Amino acid sequence: MTATAGARIAEQPCFAIHSTARAIARAYRPLLEPLGLTYPQYVVMMLLWERDGVDQRTLAAGAHLDPATLTPVLQRLERRGLLVRGRSTDDERRLVITLTAAGRALRRDAAHVPDAMLCQVGLRPDQEAALREICALIVTTLDGDPTERGG
Repeated sequence: MTATAGARIAEQPCFAIHSTARAIARAYRPLLEPLGLTYPQYVVMMLLWERDGVDQRTLAAGAHLDPATLTPVLQRLERRGLLVRGRSTDDERRLVITLTAAGRALRRDAAHVPDAMLCQVGLRPDQEAALREICALIVTTLDGDPTERGG
């Protein structure tokens, strides 16, 4: 893959991804505000709705956030009474995140969000699947071993 020094920003795939991510975050805002959630908080809650009682490192990896970035998100959710953070009984160094009853109940209130976003984005199911596949490939490639990348 080559790039020229004079390449236009509109031709840069990374700028397209950046612009898309910002537009998606803006579109989520009115859907999440009634729930009292920001997009990062929503991601954390979705992960916990899929798998409750995970340690902070596992949650950070699932959210693609480093633990230090995740901590303030968890603190805000805990202050709202949606989750609790506690030490693992197996390993006191591990911080385990568990949903409260209010956190589990919020799932019902947020059930409409994924479909509402899909309607806004306007992709056909095959386009959505292709987009997820391309995004996963990019993440896997960039998060993988840098010595295995060409360039």
